[in-house]
Amino acid sequence: MQLVSTDTAVNQSPTAILAKFASGLRYEHIDAASLKTARRHSMDTLGAIFAGAGQHATVCAAKALDSLGISGDVPVPGLAKCYDPMSAAYIAGTAAHGLELDDGYRAGSVHPGCVVLPALFSCAHSGGFSGKQWITAVVVGYEIVCRLAAAMHPQARYKGFHNTPVMGVMGAAAAVGSLRGFDEKQMANALGLAASSASGIFAFLRGGGEVKRTHPGQAAREGIQSAFNAEQGMVGPTEVLEIEEGYFDTFAGDVDLVTVIGGFEEGAENSKLVMAGGYIKPYAACRHLHPGIDAILDIKQAERIKPEDVERVDIGTYKIAVGHANPTYGDMLSAQMSYQFCMATALERDGVDLEHFDDVSRADGGVIRHVPKISASVDDYCQDNYPRLRAAKVTVHMADGSSYERIVEDPYGSAGNPVKDVALSNKFQGLARPVLGEERATEIERLIQAVEKLDDMVELTEKLGG
Repeated sequence: MQLVSTDTAVNQSPTAILAKFASGLRYEHIDAASLKTARRHSMDTLGAIFAGAGQHATVCAAKALDSLGISGDVPVPGLAKCYDPMSAAYIAGTAAHGLELDDGYRAGSVHPGCVVLPALFSCAHSGGFSGKQWITAVVVGYEIVCRLAAAMHPQARYKGFHNTPVMGVMGAAAAVGSLRGFDEKQMANALGLAASSASGIFAFLRGGGEVKRTHPGQAAREGIQSAFNAEQGMVGPTEVLEIEEGYFDTFAGDVDLVTVIGGFEEGAENSKLVMAGGYIKPYAACRHLHPGIDAILDIKQAERIKPEDVERVDIGTYKIAVGHANPTYGDMLSAQMSYQFCMATALERDGVDLEHFDDVSRADGGVIRHVPKISASVDDYCQDNYPRLRAAKVTVHMADGSSYERIVEDPYGSAGNPVKDVALSNKFQGLARPVLGEERATEIERLIQAVEKLDDMVELTEKLGG
């Protein structure tokens, strides 16, 4: 392993620097853009949890815990029954990631919200934590997840690891530690302990895909356990990131330390945060497919093409996205991961929404007829610029010999091409109202938008159960 740095001033342990940041950040240190991002992404993740509470993987996870006699007093968003904090976080994390609706951070190909927020909602329910304390912990968790993932991607992915649980467990542990007021020593131990629980592999792309849904729940649960173990005095390897056979060495190899700790060198009070660079999903599909979806929707609308007149669709993109070019899809997850199915859906139905992946929709002949027309291959420009860009070049060939091309470098929902506030509200309400009803969904949205004003987060958490 080589720890690469372009800054000769970087000579401290990266684990120590992250622990100092996570234990030292206060609400007053956080810039306005990061606070806005934390509120928006908290609401977006809650919507995903509400919608995912009834999906099969979530139901199975809850039934498994019920069969063990596990219960408690912590609400799970969208469910009637309460559980202990770790079990509640496990179920909520599974729900958050269950329908491919959750947020992400492009540079790290990671979903921070589905791990960090279930852990924090669960732990805040014990009471005594203000909205300012809570949102500070959200920022801590996101920063840790996003920075580690960005430094280790795509190396970790090429090794077959799923970034969300691998990096998410570190963010969950740090976020819970921040909420509970950890000092530097406790935080370093929490990170050291959490690193040993980091796991998750991409085998789900080859079948048995529901396990992917559980990965964030697993990471949220283990992050809580690691934090509470550290609080009780358990010692972890406090240089876990950088040591031989440690975290970086195991999951990635060479790592750019500036990506991990850049902007933290002058202390938490002067930290330069990255979390405002995250994205919110407008489509219920793998994010790697979104630039292609944007492109074909734009072509269809601007050129007024008819789906039946399309002869072929060629997608040029980066290697990881091409790995999703799978024309077979036996279930909802495989369809959400299939470039062909999602592009065919966009072409036929003018969107890629949650309702397009049920059993009836997946069997729709109008969509199926387009699937064989669609192919994906590696484009040199897209590959050379990944992960800085998530780009796709889409060419639609028509039966009359004409063709239309679009290049999308910054898909809709990114920090540079954001989902507008009204669209985010509509997404949340569309996901939450069927579960909670209009009145409670509206009240929860109001509380999240003004979360810093809450004296105790219980005012929000007690309203989350179904």
